[in-house]
Amino acid sequence: MAQSKDWWKHAVVYQVYPRSYQDSNGDGIGDLPGLTQRLPYIKKLGADVIWLNPIYKSPDKDNGYDIADYKSIQPAYGTMADFDELLATAHKLGLKILMDLVVNHTSDQNEWFKESRKSRDNKYSDYYVWRDPVDGHEPNNWGSYFNGPAWTYDENRKQYYLHLFAPGQPDLNWENPEVRETVFDVMRFWLDKGVNGFRMDVINLISKPEGLPDAPNPEHAKYANVEPFVSDGYRLNEFLQEMNRKVLSKYDDIMTVGEMPGSTPQDATEYTGFDTNELNMIFQFQHVSLAGNPDKRLGKWNDQPIPLSDLKNALSRWEVALNGKGWNSLYWNNHDQPRAVSRFATDDPKYRVLAAKMLGTTLHMMQGTPYVYEGEELGMTNVHYQKLSQYEDLESINAYHEYVDQEKLLPGDTMLKYLSNMSRDNARTPMQWDESANAGFSTATPWFDLNPNYPEINAKDALADQHSVFYYYQKLIALRHKSDLIVYGDYEEVAVDDKDVFSYKRHYNGQTLLVMSNFSNHEVNRDYGQTKADHLVIGNYNDDEGETLRPYESKVYVM
Repeated sequence: MAQSKDWWKHAVVYQVYPRSYQDSNGDGIGDLPGLTQRLPYIKKLGADVIWLNPIYKSPDKDNGYDIADYKSIQPAYGTMADFDELLATAHKLGLKILMDLVVNHTSDQNEWFKESRKSRDNKYSDYYVWRDPVDGHEPNNWGSYFNGPAWTYDENRKQYYLHLFAPGQPDLNWENPEVRETVFDVMRFWLDKGVNGFRMDVINLISKPEGLPDAPNPEHAKYANVEPFVSDGYRLNEFLQEMNRKVLSKYDDIMTVGEMPGSTPQDATEYTGFDTNELNMIFQFQHVSLAGNPDKRLGKWNDQPIPLSDLKNALSRWEVALNGKGWNSLYWNNHDQPRAVSRFATDDPKYRVLAAKMLGTTLHMMQGTPYVYEGEELGMTNVHYQKLSQYEDLESINAYHEYVDQEKLLPGDTMLKYLSNMSRDNARTPMQWDESANAGFSTATPWFDLNPNYPEINAKDALADQHSVFYYYQKLIALRHKSDLIVYGDYEEVAVDDKDVFSYKRHYNGQTLLVMSNFSNHEVNRDYGQTKADHLVIGNYNDDEGETLRPYESKVYVM
């Protein structure tokens, strides 16, 4: 891939959840040396960038998203020397490394917070969001993303501290310029080592509303849903521009992507605009937030399929809105989302491979930078656990106890169905390398149960089969690397109301790309001019039947 200032527009990112990727020392936990030994696999796929989920020292209350020390490696993952070796080896292979920057909050075991809670007048006292009680209870009605209140009382300071996530994840006070400078120092530390950029965790939550008033609560829930209220705060652009001015602009050819729940396309044009000097792209949540529960109190927890019309509307909205103004990120799944083939298509063994290829085609032909989550290139599926005791994820366990045990909003077996469909744990089972004991992930019992289908779905078999999902993804990535039409082409949706087929066109320098994907398990016929196309670029069946689209068939033409 030719290097240029906007190289990230041509790039494909491969996300690694280190705890579940490869164990090298037999303790059942994935680690950095394990990832280093698997770098040739990622290179073979054709990816350009590896996004690493947090590898910093952490008490692991939220699997590393509660950071105790931003400049130290979590001992279970290895040492700083192991990281340096990983970075050097990746660079030798032409792979870039994207770190996960988690700076909306820290761990309560971070030295900054330990000092902050000691008194109201020390150096770190204003590093976090502290407030006095109001009438003997929390300062406002905000609810945590992980259920329950977003405030915890501290006996020593006689105040509450804010945590939009777990109580062990206190929010940093970005209004304090010393906090911002401390974060910028952390960023420089890693960039000076040679990392190639950052994925920024919930970065649009760092600017809180002035005065921290109650959030709207039309559902009269015990605690209000704060996402629409706290996202994209009034100083966010200012903070991101300062970050760019003082840090990001000082380093050549780095890549940034901000995770921004609740952001709109209009917001994104501000953050990713080509002349706004903030970020390269954002992760938006519209398409992965579809099919939420009709009972708003239950949020995302549901087991209903996503209507294709809703999915098309969500993805097309972002393609059209950002075209020529900002840059899009393209993803189906990640460590916080269920497996793509199970969520958006089908994991029925009869169609799983076709469906996985179809999803890959639909996404990779759009305008934006595609992200592949570990195992997606194999068509890995949801794990479909049957018991609460099998879950590890804090969000899932808390939700079950709140909705079933405490508020009694639904029976336990219904909530288990919802978890099976939507839990983050579906994405966190260990990588399936081969059919041997523990799927080749570890010589010891893994930290988390394997998906029992690993003997049928694994990398060894995929690499031995030229028709596998792996090699199909390899072709998709190679096409992006050599085609300006795929990278830069304008987006035009076709047949908006089609309930079975997602079709769109891309236009660039007089050429047109036609993408057709059948999201159903039955055959359909569609004529969008494909029989007059110059040639078929790629398809997930071995032949082309023209106007016929077979179950989960996807094909791409140059017109």
